[in-house]
Parts: sequence; C-alpha cells; structure tokens
Amino acid sequence: MKALTFSKFGNSDVLEYIEIPSPELKSGEILVEMKAIGLNFADVYRRKGNYHLKGNPPFIAGYEGAGIVVETNGNSDFKIGDRVAFADVPFANAELVAVPLDHVIPLPENISFETAATILLQGLTAHYLATDSHKTQKGETVLVHASAGGVGQFLTQISKLLGARVIGLTSSSDKAEVSKQNGADAVFLYSEDWKKQVFDFCPNGVDAVYDSIGSTLTDSFEVTKMCGQVVFFGMAGGDPEFVNPRMLMDTSKTLTGGDLWSYLISKEERIKRAHQLFDWIANGDITIATPTIFKLSEGKLAHDYLESRKSTGKIILIP
Repeated sequence: MKALTFSKFGNSDVLEYIEIPSPELKSGEILVEMKAIGLNFADVYRRKGNYHLKGNPPFIAGYEGAGIVVETNGNSDFKIGDRVAFADVPFANAELVAVPLDHVIPLPENISFETAATILLQGLTAHYLATDSHKTQKGETVLVHASAGGVGQFLTQISKLLGARVIGLTSSSDKAEVSKQNGADAVFLYSEDWKKQVFDFCPNGVDAVYDSIGSTLTDSFEVTKMCGQVVFFGMAGGDPEFVNPRMLMDTSKTLTGGDLWSYLISKEERIKRAHQLFDWIANGDITIATPTIFKLSEGKLAHDYLESRKSTGKIILIP
C-alpha cells in the first residue's frame, strides 16, 4: 500500500509518499480502506518530533478518517463494505489502516466520508470542551481563541447551541467574517487591543476562555471574570507562561487542561459523542465549511498550507 511517511523529524520536506507493507491485523482489529483522512496540527507536531508518536521509521502520522471495511478478521460486528470512521487510531495517513474494534464508529448513510474526516477530531474536541471541561450554561459569555479554525468553528456553534454568547478572536478580517458566519456575537482581531474590546463588550469579563494558542494564556486570565475559568487545550502559538497559583487563589479563577484522549475512553463514549455530532449536523444545528482537499500524495503541500495559517476550517487528504 502507499502511505505518507517520514523517517526523520523536520519541516515538510521530510515527508515521503512511498510503498510500504500493508498492516497485519491483530485479534480484535478490522482492515479499513481509507476514503478520507483528516489533517490536524498534531500531525505537524509529530512530524517535527514534539508530540507522541507510535511505531518505527518510516513513521506514519494521522489519527482520524473514514472508509470502508475490506477485511473483518473473523469479527462478526462488521461486514465487508460497511462504512466506518475513527477519531483516535494511529497510522491513518495510508491507503489501509488496521482499526481496533473499540475505536470503530459506524458511519450513518447521511454522513459522507469527507464529512466524517472533517468533523470527528475537531468536533469531538469542541464537544468535550463545551460539555465537560467547561459545562456551558445558558446566558454565559465565552471567549474562543482561533475562532475561525476547525475546533473554533465547532466550539462557537456548540456554545451557541447550549445558550452562551460567544466572542471570537482571530487574525484577519476574512477569518472574522467566517467566525461571524458561525454565530459569534462579536469578533476581535489579535492585531488590535482585543482585551480592551472584550471588556467593552463584557465589562466584568467572560465566564470562560478556550485557549488553544498557549502563548496567550496570561491574557486569557486577564479577561476572565472572578470565579471564571480558562480551558487550555493547545499551543499553536507556543508554550504558555507559567501560571501563578496565588493568582488563581486570589481571583478564584480556575485553569483546566483539556485533551480529547482523556474522554474517548470506551467504545460507547466514542459512538455516543460522535453520533451526537452526526445528529446535530443532520438536524442543521451545526454546519460545516467545505474542507480543503489534497491528495494523500500531496501531503507536503497540505502540511505547508496548514502551517501557513491561511486555512479556515478543515484540510482532508484523499488516498
């Protein structure tokens, strides 16, 4: 089979689209022929060598995608031709992927392969952030960093669905327009005095901030009201400064870390959370932007485009 691989860490030049052996199925696994694969910043971190990575060189990144079952390995839960997806299975950047049964998410007929690869990781991330890390209450005001990005768009829509007002932060007027289209009540630019703008909009500060930038963590606390919460779940802008516990005590503010893998702990959890997303999409409660599509063989171009920060929404790879 063909796969997008790398044998050393570095920039996108280390990526190679090569022929490698097909996966050998273990007990409790099925073989899936990939139809669409989600590209995420975590894949860039893996390529650079600063994120958890399984296997041996040539390494294969990717954890999210959708396709059809081509070998059941004697498992009766699925049959050849079944449409399935997954959000947390390694080595996804390949034509064939061995998927553990507990990680398989059955794909409804009204959800395309491309949609599944677009929504699962980012949508499930937004889902746990708004329902677990911070339990969104009607009437709250929340601040979403990188609100025009993949997670940001879902987080904005889910927060609105749960009754919150949403302030978006983004880097350009074009991205601000995307954020507004997703329902943000106000959108401010990083290049402006956004902290002052947040207080002008919400004088006491916001109830919760979702910070995926990292380097903005101190700023996030500054615009959070007393007894409010900052949810830290990414470092797209670099490592955060250390947080002084005394500040947390004096202001009664809370810092919560977030990682999707802490919540996808069982087959039932994966399916329940994914099908909540599928239902929201089928009902029109959540809309998704058309993804940017690259061939899997064009993986270098896809990585470069993701790192350029020109994208507003999902990038998917098609084998």
